[in-house]
Amino acid sequence: MEKLKRLWLDFFQSERTADWWGRKKDMCKKRDTEIVRIQGDGHIFSKIRYDNEWVYHYLLHVSFFMKQGDHFHLEEQVIPYQFRLKNGEVVNHKEIEPILQQESAPSILPDDTRNDLEERFSYDRQAAVQYAERWWNSYNPDYRKFDVDCTNYISQCLRAGGAPMHGAPDRSRGWWYSGDNWSFSWAVAHSLRWYLSGSTKGLQGKEVQSAEELIPGDVICYDFQGDGRWDHNTIVVAKDAYGMPLVNAHTDNSRNRYWSYEDSTAWTSDIQYKFFRIGE
Repeated sequence: MEKLKRLWLDFFQSERTADWWGRKKDMCKKRDTEIVRIQGDGHIFSKIRYDNEWVYHYLLHVSFFMKQGDHFHLEEQVIPYQFRLKNGEVVNHKEIEPILQQESAPSILPDDTRNDLEERFSYDRQAAVQYAERWWNSYNPDYRKFDVDCTNYISQCLRAGGAPMHGAPDRSRGWWYSGDNWSFSWAVAHSLRWYLSGSTKGLQGKEVQSAEELIPGDVICYDFQGDGRWDHNTIVVAKDAYGMPLVNAHTDNSRNRYWSYEDSTAWTSDIQYKFFRIGE
């Protein structure tokens, strides 16, 4: 296993990964950021044999030591790959692109019209960020793990920060999780984006115009194709040396990742973002 891991890490660092590496370097150049050092580790989570070759699925955990002026920070990303091994040599590899939509759901979720909810709630940003850091690369057993887990993870972070749940058991109302059931807005990226835009009770988000206005505990929503279907959510956990958000996320698990996601295989030039200040 160690020999195979070394073989794959050597391959990952070779020129054959130029496309992925090129995206990363271009983004760092625009940020005036230097990658000082890279460390890689990971594990194989499945393998299938076909005649004289093996197909492996591998989770590569990469740590980037980043420098911006006199400031340093650590960025981490877990990247799923598939590669073929034939006669002891890696002959093909590709990054496994994330599934962006888990299920269809309403675009706009109406507010719960009951009067027993505070119009404002006290949001503990530190608690939300602490939760995001604790579970960025693992899964809280108190909640279900989804194949597309990004919004479920963000909802857990918001809940840890004190966001009140309401609307159960109607999946198309409110924002809530209860045992084996949950609202669309809890687990589906598209629905959470629209819920944050429209909610006036319980969990609320105030849209701002730029990423720079966000602070730790806030949320960014992503429409990678620019087609009106929102695909992904992240939570801001820190700011870089230039005041721009660094985010945590699930599905392709990431920590302190630069908010724009230009290094993602899902990124396109048509990408759209929504920036939400939570609890204000």
